[in-house]
Amino acid sequence: MTTLADLVPGQTAEVLSVTGDPALVQRLYEFGLLEGERIEVLALALLGDPIEISLGNSRLTLRRAEAAGITVRSEE
Repeated sequence: MTTLADLVPGQTAEVLSVTGDPALVQRLYEFGLLEGERIEVLALALLGDPIEISLGNSRLTLRRAEAAGITVRSEE
């Protein structure tokens, strides 16, 4: 399965599942990162960590380890 950590800037995807520490998962849900949502990778830091994504009208920055717990279906 593809995770958010596998995507590169410019790629879009649909969120299939969010796993990890329950407190982190709850926080991501509160930000609107839910199953079925469409996201776009906007940028990676120079060393690939963290990852900036667009989610609706918001932007989120996630560590690569956190992004690895988000299973996605790439649209491109």
